[in-house]
Amino acid sequence: MFKQIATGALLTGALFTSAVNADQWHMPTPYGDANLPTKIAYQFAEDIKTGTDGDIDVTVHSGASLVKHPEIPRAVRTGQVQLGEIFIGIMGNTHPVFKHDNIPFLATNFDDAKRLWEAARPEVEKQLDKEGMVLLYSVPWPAQSLYTKAPVNSLSDLEGLKMRAYSPSTSRLADLMNTTPTTVQVPEIPQAFSTGIIDAMITSPSTGANGQAWDYLSHYTDIKAWIPKNVVVANKRAFRRLSDEQRQVILDAAAAAEAKGWEGVRVTAAEDTATLAEHGITVSEPSEELMSELQKIGDIMIQEWEAEAPQEVGTILKAYR
Repeated sequence: MFKQIATGALLTGALFTSAVNADQWHMPTPYGDANLPTKIAYQFAEDIKTGTDGDIDVTVHSGASLVKHPEIPRAVRTGQVQLGEIFIGIMGNTHPVFKHDNIPFLATNFDDAKRLWEAARPEVEKQLDKEGMVLLYSVPWPAQSLYTKAPVNSLSDLEGLKMRAYSPSTSRLADLMNTTPTTVQVPEIPQAFSTGIIDAMITSPSTGANGQAWDYLSHYTDIKAWIPKNVVVANKRAFRRLSDEQRQVILDAAAAAEAKGWEGVRVTAAEDTATLAEHGITVSEPSEELMSELQKIGDIMIQEWEAEAPQEVGTILKAYR
């Protein structure tokens, strides 16, 4: 209860500061400072401050220190904060278009992922606008692969395990893999493995490297299931209150941030995968049997996704394909 009161007080303080000093903006992010999206967020904030001659000063609150990850969309939507970074898949229950990059084996390399984003972006912008938010930029993660405590050659090796879930799509994937989906946010991963809350996860090499996965598991199977993204959004009312010049500075900074993200992630993916191996994790390619089984699950999830919103999802798939 005290923590909730303290968080509320901090947000109220942020609102009060913004009301008195209109140039002070707050940007909660869910990940720590070592992660590429957070590094880009700091540069984005600096570009805005420089471009507006200090008229807009953005404070980045990393590691979910101001707002917990699942609550960031609401905080931005309601104007508690002016900006926020969100793993877009966590909004999948809001509308199916937010699931586009959490569908296994729809886009598994960076070129395809970029094409999928270009196809999905107009629909994503429409939905965010309805919710009172403005899309500014995206930063992709490396492809999501499988972390376990033992070798995995087929889905039977995973049956009955507790699989980390972090979005509606990853929960559904865990079900289809005959594992038990268990919601665990990034900062909680090490403890969740150590205490047996989860036995396996599908996530990026960056998350594993930054969280020192070698302390609690031993195998990384490079299935490259999908390439998800973070998006940075602004409260629509706060954004519209700015001058045309200020809005353009933010849009220019956002374009630069997105370019850095899509370029930098390729380097990050290779470096972080190497880091896992250097610290003793067995990094291996998946067996043909495992990939065949996972591809069938991917086909099921693509069909289910399209059935959720045939018009919007159909538009995305048609543009992508």
